[in-house]
Amino acid sequence: MMDDPELQKHGLLPPGAPASSVREASVLFKLASHLRPAVQTLSLANNNISSGQLLSTLAHYLPKLANLSLQNNNLKVWRDIDFISGRKGKLEHLRELILLGNPLREQEIQNGRGDKYKSDMARRFTSLIMLDQEPIATIAFDAPGPSSTLVTEKRPTATKFPYEMRPSFITGVEDSVVSNFLVRFFPLFDDQRAALLDAYHPSATFSFSVNTAIPSRARIQGLHSSKELPNQRKLDWAVWLSGGSRNLGRMGGGVDKIVNSLHLGSEAAIRAMSTLPKTKHDARGSPEKFCIDAWPVGLGENLKLFITLHGQFIEEPSQGIRSFDRAFVLAPAPPGSRAKLNGWDVMILSDQWSIRAYSSYEAWHPGPMRVQAGDPLPSPPLEASSSSLIPAHAQAQLQQAISSFSEPQRSLIMQICERTGLNAKFAVDCLQNNAWNLEGALVNFEQVKGALSRDAFL
Repeated sequence: MMDDPELQKHGLLPPGAPASSVREASVLFKLASHLRPAVQTLSLANNNISSGQLLSTLAHYLPKLANLSLQNNNLKVWRDIDFISGRKGKLEHLRELILLGNPLREQEIQNGRGDKYKSDMARRFTSLIMLDQEPIATIAFDAPGPSSTLVTEKRPTATKFPYEMRPSFITGVEDSVVSNFLVRFFPLFDDQRAALLDAYHPSATFSFSVNTAIPSRARIQGLHSSKELPNQRKLDWAVWLSGGSRNLGRMGGGVDKIVNSLHLGSEAAIRAMSTLPKTKHDARGSPEKFCIDAWPVGLGENLKLFITLHGQFIEEPSQGIRSFDRAFVLAPAPPGSRAKLNGWDVMILSDQWSIRAYSSYEAWHPGPMRVQAGDPLPSPPLEASSSSLIPAHAQAQLQQAISSFSEPQRSLIMQICERTGLNAKFAVDCLQNNAWNLEGALVNFEQVKGALSRDAFL
């Protein structure tokens, strides 16, 4: 670009030119962003670019960039790459990247770290399918063809966890203190949240967080797609996510959002929970659907009661079921306090509420806890559905081919085969190379399916 007459005419210093800066590079990328059709392929090869900082605005102006060549430049360290990768808003759609001739790439290859170099690049650019003019697919499609016997990892021999699940644990306090509080709290929370104002200490804290992932147990049992629970399909996370969820693992917006999602004081707590969907907890009628642990914390005048509760509720108006975890820190209600005058023996100092996708309350049934090699969890029938890509004649053969896997793995393999049409060998490869994560495997399949041979399919 230093030899380009148009840039010379306007006195623009391109990236890599002596004394060039991010400002000049930003001008060029902004001009490119006005081109129509939108830029999908860009070559910055042979420009003596020695700092990734010069490329820091590339993704801002060309966010849909699919192919990028940085060949024969002078990028030396991983930090140079991180200016265009690794964080939200970077090159999220990049499919091909060329770094041939850069010191970073050449040193990694010369030092025998070629595979690590490829995996580090794939981690930074999750949509990447070509690196340095070679495929970077994470499914091992160059593996030997499928055989009649699948090679699997050695399965564990244990069938149950060494310790059994115990019943609810309440110690250091009379059971009636806990039960009286919960039996009064939840009906008011369901039908009259404003009436809980006096139950919260004036300086109490309240927060809620949302986990939208379907638990593995629930996915295997088909709890979110079964005919027995049709209302699960009516549930919507949008109102929860827009209401100030404090899931720190997925929270954007900086410190202000983190601070504002912790509601300080009883009035703020009631206002926050009043904006959330209506609920219905069957706290009186179905005790087996709840697990309660409670014990004292602190000493002397600072003695408090900690209650952790796991259970489920019906969300209205959809009538779908959610699971939840809730943790309370309680203190005795002082004589003459608003809590005591309104019949509360304890008052809430802290209330943390986690809302999750539904998973059966069987998880905390007292007794032996199964492990992967134990009795399989009940799962929905595996007959081909209307959307299945498994031919009817291949059903029995496929189930026989995967019979040596554990039940959770068999279920995942069948789901991959049904949704992609892959045969057993390639479905297993796909799942293994994506850590047995179903959604990750499906995304990976969409990225590479065009390169697959007919032998990969049923």
